[in-house]
Amino acid sequence: MSRVDVRFLKWPDRLHWHFAGERIADDHHGTWIGGRAGGTARRGNEAPKTMRHDWVKLIVPGAWWTAIWNASGDCYVDVITPPRWTGDVVSMIDLDLDVYRHPDGRVEVMDEDEFEEHRHTLGYPDQVVDMARATTARLVLAVEAGEEPFGTAGPARLADWRAEPA
Repeated sequence: MSRVDVRFLKWPDRLHWHFAGERIADDHHGTWIGGRAGGTARRGNEAPKTMRHDWVKLIVPGAWWTAIWNASGDCYVDVITPPRWTGDVVSMIDLDLDVYRHPDGRVEVMDEDEFEEHRHTLGYPDQVVDMARATTARLVLAVEAGEEPFGTAGPARLADWRAEPA
């Protein structure tokens, strides 16, 4: 395992959320990164926030999304620009839209108002807007249907990670 720095940016290159995790696996889904409860994440230059749960994040080459599964039982899928790797740093632009699966299985799209505001104030190009909307629509269907990795792959990877000694 090796350390990975995960950096979410806001359009076009302003630092947003950033945190570190451990590269725990690479498979046909992509690269899996794990983190422990008690780790920290920062939004921009704000004070670090403590993560309350163990988690795993999936980074998919070329995808317009990344997902995180939390030990609280939820799954949070960020709509992003395709991730870019530079050594052990992966960065992506957060496009505001999120697909969230609650622990009870309900699925909802979040932050549509933020997306609408930012597409104007931050100047998202039309092709980025179109891709973000299309990706969100596809993700809702995939998450609701439990298509992999949103079926058993994410929760299984999280269970394996949690079974590893800290």
